[in-house]
Amino acid sequence: MAGEVVLVAEEKKVGGSVEIISTTNVKPKKSDIGRKECQLVTFDLPYLAFYYNQKLLIYKGGHENFDEVVEKLKDGLALVLDEFYQLAGKLDKDEDGVFKVVYDDDMAGVEVAAAAAEDLEVAELTAEEGTSKFKELLPYNGVLNLEGMQRPLLAVQLTKLKDGLVMGCTFNHAILDGTSTWHFMSSWADICKGAHTVAVPPFLERTKARSTRVKLNLTKPSDAPEHANSAQTNGGAAKSEPPLREKVFKFSESAIDRIKAKVNAGSPPKPYSTFQSLSAHVWQAVTRARDLAPTDYTVFTVFADCRKRVDPPMPESYFGNLIQAIFTVTGAGLVLGNPVEFGAGLIQTAIESHNAEAINKRNDEWESNPIIFQYKDAGVNCVAVGSSPRFKVYEVDFGWGGPESVRSGLNNRFDGMVYLYPGKSGGRSIDVEISLEGKAMEKLEKDDEFLMEI
Repeated sequence: MAGEVVLVAEEKKVGGSVEIISTTNVKPKKSDIGRKECQLVTFDLPYLAFYYNQKLLIYKGGHENFDEVVEKLKDGLALVLDEFYQLAGKLDKDEDGVFKVVYDDDMAGVEVAAAAAEDLEVAELTAEEGTSKFKELLPYNGVLNLEGMQRPLLAVQLTKLKDGLVMGCTFNHAILDGTSTWHFMSSWADICKGAHTVAVPPFLERTKARSTRVKLNLTKPSDAPEHANSAQTNGGAAKSEPPLREKVFKFSESAIDRIKAKVNAGSPPKPYSTFQSLSAHVWQAVTRARDLAPTDYTVFTVFADCRKRVDPPMPESYFGNLIQAIFTVTGAGLVLGNPVEFGAGLIQTAIESHNAEAINKRNDEWESNPIIFQYKDAGVNCVAVGSSPRFKVYEVDFGWGGPESVRSGLNNRFDGMVYLYPGKSGGRSIDVEISLEGKAMEKLEKDDEFLMEI
């Protein structure tokens, strides 16, 4: 088959009820792309010591004629990689020690595993509040992005269920952010449904956003921060830390509308957006659940898309990381002692002030003293928001309908990490996926003010 090399054909049990049937490498369908190199830029480099970014799409359907479905998905992947060929490449460094992403026709390409868990039903996975059942369905648990110098930059596991299919996709976060991830996923799905070309090709000239060459003394995992020296089997969490719990809180359209109305009840000069309102609601509730002292600091962090913030603006199709963490800090007593719009005001001010000048200043500071942070360095007692309800994750349809559920994997989770996804029911509904220490999560689950009767 064009663009595909079969590596493993025998059946291999990986634990639990999931069996790996085969592992293949899929390359672009075009065999004459040649060697392509692109420097990683300042927006990319901080993620080298994060873990690969994992997304799990759970489908009802796709299990019938599973072998044919797998071949169709791999054929579509080969075609979409003609445009997104960087995902079929590797990380490398040039003679000056500057990181780059490189593709060449003789590289292995994307790793694709076919697997079976035929005793597992879709309903068991969609009902899963944590992530324990996801580990065997996702590649590269606890693998650092820096390892993309030796590993593929994208690994996919397609698992046949009793009544559906799970697609576990693991992306090297050093070369793309959420916007680029879902651009790729929707393009792949469109090709599988019959499109002959990628509707919106990726904009691959990442140095148009920032071209400063930054030398980093990183070549292997042991060069990364201490947290990354020995990736744990739970996706990198340190053994000494209290165990985390994860849960998805599903806020209906009406609940979102009530949260927004409550936050805007005081008629602020500029109305708070849905994101600002929901973020403040979550920040206050998590702060309450943690039982922080009034003088304890708490940080709200959002990983904001900068495509329209940089000067000149970059297209939505910009392929890479064009995000930056925006921080706002205050006392826990102020978050809890004031109406929720207090937090919303802080968030709104921080986001609106993060313009091209602020972005350039942050980049200048980092380039003068590049520090590779831990993935969980989002601030003390933090609430850190990633992903976005704007991503059209439930429209990623490969030919048998959209997913029943979309979840983040085990990697890059820490106390206070929040992922936002659109709700499956559509409209203005939003799913809020939160990781917290167990005691705090137990309180959050019982907090009627937070739950809004969801």
